[in-house]
Amino acid sequence: MKIIIAPNAFKETLSAVEVADCIEQGIRKIWPETTIEKFPLADGGDGTVNALVSAMGGKIIVRKVTGPLGRKVTAESGLLGNEMTAVVEMASASGLWLVPPGKRNPLRTTTYGTGELIKACLDRGAKKIIVGVGGSATVDGGAGMATALGAKLLDKLGKPIELGGEGLKNLFRIDCSQLDSRIKRTKFIVASDVANPLLGKRGAARVYAAQKGATPKMVGELEKYLTNFARVIEEDLGIEVANVPGAGAAGGLGAGLVAFLNARIKQGVDIVIKAWGLKEKMENADLVFTGEGSIDRQTLYGKVPFGVAKIAKKYGVPVIAIAGNVEDGAYMLSKYGIEAIFSTTPRIMTLAEIRKNPGQLITNTVEQIMRIYRLRKEGC
Repeated sequence: MKIIIAPNAFKETLSAVEVADCIEQGIRKIWPETTIEKFPLADGGDGTVNALVSAMGGKIIVRKVTGPLGRKVTAESGLLGNEMTAVVEMASASGLWLVPPGKRNPLRTTTYGTGELIKACLDRGAKKIIVGVGGSATVDGGAGMATALGAKLLDKLGKPIELGGEGLKNLFRIDCSQLDSRIKRTKFIVASDVANPLLGKRGAARVYAAQKGATPKMVGELEKYLTNFARVIEEDLGIEVANVPGAGAAGGLGAGLVAFLNARIKQGVDIVIKAWGLKEKMENADLVFTGEGSIDRQTLYGKVPFGVAKIAKKYGVPVIAIAGNVEDGAYMLSKYGIEAIFSTTPRIMTLAEIRKNPGQLITNTVEQIMRIYRLRKEGC
């Protein structure tokens, strides 16, 4: 029997590699001789750099950049294969995990460090740059990123606006005359796990700002500031970003990448799956395990379990998904190729309790799944 393991990371607990290893341990407790192939995946958020470097070869580059609060942080990017393609993980430079809960305020946080990572990749000669945009602490529309690359975002007096989402309320004019000239010679791909537009009920502010520390009042303010940002972009750059699918990713960073770098937005999980050649591996598989920290209605919009299930369904391979948190809306995934979903928590547990030994929870759950699967195979 051949089993494929293709999970995402369990956010704030285990990396995709660690999750895959724990799943394997649970399988081998029941079926020690099974052929197992592991493919740690990502969807544009945390772990995207490691997933692509693992799949395509290359190296990880570590450097200091400006974090979301303006202080220096250590961030990673990757050079793939022949080093002509680079991958940037915005969560590494501008991610929510870099901001303590008590200091989360998207009026202040910036994507400037993400722009610094992109510039570093240009300095290394990259001709194609993949930007993973999940897990952000920001709602600045990518204004900080653009500023780091030489764009001038100016107020009515011709002075640079402040970094952070609130600075966009004073934006009056955009000057790209000093934007890094290498951008025009470089292909940019946005690896995203959402298709939300920049503005409106499904936009960056109204859907995601609260997760980043915004109060209801802030959400309304950020919507107005992003609306102004989109208007000035259209007037000065001739590019409409308000309704582009995926423009609302990472607090509007998707819009900024489209407007300033002429980037194309793609589903992040599809990029990583293609890099691993998972489609070809799926043809003769008997069973697939996937999963991520939480499986819910959002999983349908480009998350790893959905991406894996789409491929497996084409080949008639059953998929089992595991997650720390399984919400009611998750079960509609049965229509799309996931046979069953299991929570790894045997009882109501706090995140602190789960963090004590998350790997063992995964291994124990998979062991029980394989016991049931063995009964099925034996015709019981």
